[in-house]
This record gives sequence, structure tokens and C-alpha cells, in this order.
Amino acid sequence: MKTVYERADIVPLLAEIFRELGYEGATLSRITERTGIGKGSLYHFFPGGKEEMADAVLADIDGWFEEAVYRPLRHDDARQAIAAMWTNVNEYFCSGRRICLVGAFALDDTRERFSRAIGDYFTRWIDALRLALMRAGCVEEEAQTLAEEGVCGIQGALVLSRALADETVFTRSLETLAMRLEAATR
Repeated sequence: MKTVYERADIVPLLAEIFRELGYEGATLSRITERTGIGKGSLYHFFPGGKEEMADAVLADIDGWFEEAVYRPLRHDDARQAIAAMWTNVNEYFCSGRRICLVGAFALDDTRERFSRAIGDYFTRWIDALRLALMRAGCVEEEAQTLAEEGVCGIQGALVLSRALADETVFTRSLETLAMRLEAATR
């Protein structure tokens, strides 16, 4: 029996392939091999080829972060939204076992190809966190610095956790960052 896919079913599969192999390493042959989806079907869903696949993956990541992180930080109770951010980020990155694909794309030659999506991801996260910190009582300059430090800390903890093959580094870093931001909003 042949499995029928929808485009939305394929995007998470592609995300994991890009996470594992990188953009350049994710050749069409490897994508078809790992998904079990033929080239014709992939081109049906993604006529723009691998670049369109990566765009779809980045848009999917953006949608998740918009719903789970950015929007709550911009609109919900500030302290609750910041606390939820730590929980959601820990779950999304599987306690440091899952790399940040946007961050990975930012570090290699893919950066130029997807620069707008990469820049938007980090800018929107920092801005949303800054706004929440300001609503929680921080002055704008301090909120900006703390927001940058928070996002930097998350990204750095992901790298260090993966490099050391120790997920406790990630969870410990999130706990430390959460305490730092909480202390700044008292």
C-alpha cells in the first residue's frame, strides 16, 4: 500500500533531514532515500526544489515560534510568558538534543540564501522578549541587553550541549538564564 502525503506531512521530515545533514548535505537523493518519497512527488509539493523545501521548513519553524514564544511574549502576562518560553524552548529543542536549524543555517554558506528568514527569527525573538521584560519592569536598555543575552544563551547552550553530548548543560543553562531574567524583573 502506498502512503499518500500532504505537503504539511513532509515538512517535519525535511526539517530533521536538514538538521542532520545540513542544507548542502541534504541532496535530493538523500531526501528521497530518507523520506521514502519519490523525486516526482517531492517536486509536486516543492516545485522550487530543495530551496523551496528549506523555505517551507523555516516557515514551519517560524510558525511554531510565533505561536509558542513570540506571541505570548508580546501579549500575555509578561512573567508567565517568559516562564513559558523557557519550558517551550526546552521542549522544542528536546532538552538540547535537537539543534536549532535556523542557527545552523546562520553559521554556514546557507546564511546568504536564507538571510531574511534567519534575521527575522532572531530579531523577532529578541524584540518579543524585550517587550515582555519591559512590561515586567525592566527599563528598555536593560530589557534589550537581557533579551539578547537570553537568546544568545539559549543558542550557545544548544551548541555546548551538543558538543559535549551532555543535555544537562542545556537544561542547566536555561535554568540559570531564567533565574537571571526573573531576578531582573523583581
